[in-house]
Amino acid sequence: MANKRETHSCNNQVDTFAEALATARQMQQSWLTYGIDFVNFYVEDVNGDWLETWGNDEILGNYRLDAIKEFLVSNDSVAIKVRQYLGERSLFDFAVNLEESWRISETNDRLSAVRSLLASEENSVDTDEVRLFDLANSLLVKLADIL
Repeated sequence: MANKRETHSCNNQVDTFAEALATARQMQQSWLTYGIDFVNFYVEDVNGDWLETWGNDEILGNYRLDAIKEFLVSNDSVAIKVRQYLGERSLFDFAVNLEESWRISETNDRLSAVRSLLASEENSVDTDEVRLFDLANSLLVKLADIL
């Protein structure tokens, strides 16, 4: 059964990659055909302020990121442990990366991503994998409650 699930997951990843590759090839062909004017096919408001406001919608209007930031600065015991574990690292950057990790659908992959976020190169001194696993797991449980 697990083999079928892994094959299905690989097929989905291959399909996703094939779609992205086809899109990139189409964009490249448009560039070769139309030159710089190819941008008109891919950007609705070419002459607007889209470049200056790029990403604002994702960061400023993201309720999940706001909830994660509020949690991380709260007095919750898990939030306190996370802050202590992060030390001098940017809480905002961690929250942004944590929100991106939350988009991962597979639970084990999400847990691995959060563990990797916590165990960055800056925290390589701490080799207690059990403590790191417990903290990442506790953090995901809390996030599941608030999100």
